Amino acid sequence: MELIPQNIKVALLAGGTSGEREISLQSGKGAGEALRAAGFSVTEFDPANSEDLVELIRGSFDVAFLCLHGKHGEDGTMQGFLETINLPYTGPGVWSSATAIDKAKAKVHYIEDGITTPQSVTLRSANEMSAEEIIQKLGNHVVVKPATEGSALGVSIVEGAEELQKAIDADFEMDNKVVVETYVSGTELTVAVLGNANPKALPVIEIVPQLGEFYDFESKYAAGGSDHICPARLSEDLTQKVQQTALAAHKALNCRGVSRTDIILGEDGTCWVLETNTIPGMTATSLLPDAARVAGMDFPQLCTKLIELALE
Repeated sequence: MELIPQNIKVALLAGGTSGEREISLQSGKGAGEALRAAGFSVTEFDPANSEDLVELIRGSFDVAFLCLHGKHGEDGTMQGFLETINLPYTGPGVWSSATAIDKAKAKVHYIEDGITTPQSVTLRSANEMSAEEIIQKLGNHVVVKPATEGSALGVSIVEGAEELQKAIDADFEMDNKVVVETYVSGTELTVAVLGNANPKALPVIEIVPQLGEFYDFESKYAAGGSDHICPARLSEDLTQKVQQTALAAHKALNCRGVSRTDIILGEDGTCWVLETNTIPGMTATSLLPDAARVAGMDFPQLCTKLIELALE
């Protein structure tokens, strides 16, 4: 049955209470414009406002379009709420969302499915392991990340025990769990995947940061912060290998609808999976709309596809 946008009432959720609130609002603005251009009836809700959630329950909506990033939105919390009120929603379900946002837990499932990911340790307190012990296990050049933050918030690349300890201490200000992993050099890539039972990878995007050493928060969202090259400058064989890796990550985390996996392509052709995002950004500089455009889908068509998958 063909989806008729004019007959579908969309609840667009953006904002929330995470450290990525402002980015979420930007995603919501972009997606709202695209959904209306596609012909949908759209009502915006901000979960930071409890009255909005009451109105969402009372309303007669057909689907929720999620533009929530980070904690209390991308971590299964909102997905569970929507399951409870029996409202279909875009993107992966409760378990997938909760697992993907936890970088330590996601790694367990990558490894279980034979997906290559950098060696790491997970810390639950700043003094669980000394910086020297971590360096002995992972090497002197490492990446430090809050386990459950997105948008590269709190991510740093460090060398030496002193820098490492400072980064760990800083991340414990943001999160109660920190991941330290071996630094892997190579080409930064990201691959979006669309679909439910038969997911397909979109064109590979190569990311060239312009403001720093890697694709950090500023590089993601500042104008001119990074160049997105799509399709990536890869051979056909390597392109397929990277896309297959993203598909494997999508399946390892039991995702549906959409995901976007960040990968480092090593000089030896190894695909190192860093993390999988279950609610990719929908801002003017976001990667998912870029890849969809190269695949022949404009922004309204992409948003329509996400709603089709939610209602499938």
